[in-house]
Amino acid sequence: MNTPYFIAKRYLFSKKSVNAINFISGISMLGVFVGSAALVIILSVFNGFENVVLSMYNTFTPEIIIEPAKGKSFDPKTQIFLSLKKDDRIYNYTEVLQEKALLRYGDRQHIALVKGVSDDFLKRKQLDSTLLEGSFTLREGKTNYAVVGSLVQLYLTLNIHNDFEPLNIYSPRKGAGNSINPADEITLKSVQPSGVFQIQPQFDETVIVSLDFVRELLEEETNISAIELYLQPGVSIENFQKEISDKLGEGYIVKNRIQQNELLYKILNSEKWAIFVILTFVLIIAVFNIVGSLTMLVIDKKKDIVILNSIGASNSLIQQIFFMEGMMISLIGCISGMAAGLAFCLAQQHYGFITMADVSFESDAYPIGLKLTDFILVFLTVTVISVITSGISSRLSVKTLSQMKEQL
Repeated sequence: MNTPYFIAKRYLFSKKSVNAINFISGISMLGVFVGSAALVIILSVFNGFENVVLSMYNTFTPEIIIEPAKGKSFDPKTQIFLSLKKDDRIYNYTEVLQEKALLRYGDRQHIALVKGVSDDFLKRKQLDSTLLEGSFTLREGKTNYAVVGSLVQLYLTLNIHNDFEPLNIYSPRKGAGNSINPADEITLKSVQPSGVFQIQPQFDETVIVSLDFVRELLEEETNISAIELYLQPGVSIENFQKEISDKLGEGYIVKNRIQQNELLYKILNSEKWAIFVILTFVLIIAVFNIVGSLTMLVIDKKKDIVILNSIGASNSLIQQIFFMEGMMISLIGCISGMAAGLAFCLAQQHYGFITMADVSFESDAYPIGLKLTDFILVFLTVTVISVITSGISSRLSVKTLSQMKEQL
C-alpha cells in the first residue's frame, strides 16, 4: 500500500479540528475547478471561431496554389501541367487568370481585382454559403455573369436585380502604344452581376467571372496567373506539395494554405495563446491557495507529525504525505473542472443556447471546437503548477517537525 497516499486521502476527506481548514481546502479545489473549466471552454471557443474563419477562407483559399516565380503568368498547356490535371489525387483543378481593372457601374467607379476561373471553380464546396444575395452563376449559354464581393457592391452601390445596368470593366489593352484616340488603348467588357459574396475584406474587393471572359478582357489566349488545387480526402498536402515543387523546379512557387495566409494563421494563434497565458495566471493564483490550505493542515496535524516520526516515519515520508494531499486537491479540481468544461462545450455544440447578435455566420450560436491537445495542455499546466505549490507547502511539515524536536 502507498502509505503517503493513504494518509493524505484520510487527511483530505476526514473532518479537521479546525473547520476553516475544510473551507480553505474547498476554496482551493473550487478555484482549480473554475480555472480548468474556463481554460477548456475559452480554448474550445477560440477553436470554434478559428474553424469558422478558416472555413470561410478555405472556400477561396485552395489547399495548394501554383504561381510563377517570375512574371505574372505562365503556360498551363505544358506536359507537366497536363499530367497534373489528370492526377487522381486531385479532385478540383482550377485555372485562374486575374488582374486589377477599373470597374464602372452607373456614375460610380472603383478599382478591384477581376478573377477569371475555369469551370471547376463552381464545383467547390460551400460556395453558396458565402453569398449575401443572388446566385453563383458565371455563365448561362453565351451570356457571361459576375459574382462581386460585398465591398465592390458597397463602393459601386451595385444592384444585382437591375438587369438594365451592366457592370463595365476597363483594362489596358495588351501591347498598346501611344494612340491619338485614348479609347483604343483600353479594352471594355460588360457583364451582368448575378450575385454578391462576403468572406473577408481581402476577398471582398474581388469580381469573379469566367476564365474566357477575362481572356477576352486581357487579350490573353493561353497563359494563366495560377493553378488552384484541392486534394482528395486522405492525401497528404505536405507530401503532395513537396512532390509538385520538386517536379516544377525553381520556375514556380507552390504554396499551401498556411503559406498563402501566414498573417491570418499567426493572428489566430497569437490571440489564442495570449488568452491562454492570461487565464493561466488566474489559474496560478487559484492553485497557490493550496499553500494556505496545506499550511493550516500542517499546523492542525502537528501531533500526528510527531507521532509518525516517533514510530519510524522519515522526514521524506512526512513531506510526501502533504505533497500528495496538495496534488490531490489540484487534480480533483482540475479533472472535475475539465469534465464540466467538456459538458458545457458539448451542450453548446448540441443546443447552441449562447448566441451572438449581428453575425453573418451560418449559425448565430457561439462556435465550439474540441481538441484533445487542449485538454492535455490544461492538465499538464495544472499539474506543473500543482507540483511547485505542493512542493513548497510540503516542506513546511518537515520544518515544523524540526521546530518541535528543538522545543522538546
